Amino acid sequence: MSTYALEIDKLCKTYGNGFRALEDASLKIRPGEFLALLGPNGAGKSTLIGIICSLITKTSGHFQVFGHNGDTEPAQVKKYLGVVPQEFNFNVFEPVIEILVNQAGYYGIDRKVAFARAQVLLKQLKLWDKRRNMARQLSGGMKRRLMIARALMHEPKILILDEPTAGVDIEIRRDMWDFMTQLNHQGTTIILTTHYLEEAEQLCDQVAIIDQGRIIRNLPMQTLLKQIDTQCLILDLQHPVEHIDEIDGVRICPSDALTLEVSIGKNYSINRLFAQLSAQHIEVLAVRNKGNRLEQLFMEMVAEEAA
Repeated sequence: MSTYALEIDKLCKTYGNGFRALEDASLKIRPGEFLALLGPNGAGKSTLIGIICSLITKTSGHFQVFGHNGDTEPAQVKKYLGVVPQEFNFNVFEPVIEILVNQAGYYGIDRKVAFARAQVLLKQLKLWDKRRNMARQLSGGMKRRLMIARALMHEPKILILDEPTAGVDIEIRRDMWDFMTQLNHQGTTIILTTHYLEEAEQLCDQVAIIDQGRIIRNLPMQTLLKQIDTQCLILDLQHPVEHIDEIDGVRICPSDALTLEVSIGKNYSINRLFAQLSAQHIEVLAVRNKGNRLEQLFMEMVAEEAA
């Protein structure tokens, strides 16, 4: 048995028109990892997932799932995978619980067992009260959660989530984050594609960045974040300020009389900054990060590769 949950080796995909969607993509994911697969639109994320899920035929290369070859053991590979695609692809005129039970049937799971699993998942994902509703009656966020429940009915070891929180409100997104984190802590390996880079930073312990069909980075999240040279902070002030003296090593841009945008080096002490502001009788009421550190680094890496 392989030590890797997923091992991808030099996967390539060239379409009939000559477009190369993947070019020697290689990646190794260990069991229990929560990996963010990031990249701009058209970078190759969906193609890579499609090949792993046997939805797209590769041009060359190979992959293994828990040591099982994707070419010679496709049935075994599929048992290990649970997939949540971007688009809703269930029968909207079918009751929610039947969607789950019928999905389990494709894997030879007894209906009694399937009903028990469906009950657990629907309660965890806060859909139990909707179990008899037709799927078309669900909100967009509920449909997303139903997709996740369906993908988990056969208890896969790897869950692939392609933009799972797209279009859902903040409260539902947070609930889904909690569920995915709990699932990962229970041992499920998770691969997440997302355009919400805050989501990747919040959830994932590993990051793979793909651009123009090539995986250009694959490293721990914390290692990636340490590569950022500066951080940008928003400071909310206790009292309005009209003038601020320059501070060495700090760039200060007032947004308004009560808000400062401050850029400091990654090794610059925030307490030191507060002390220097306090010396000017500027009292900070609250501090928060501006934007997203991972997004900043992602853009730098893509620009570096393009140079």
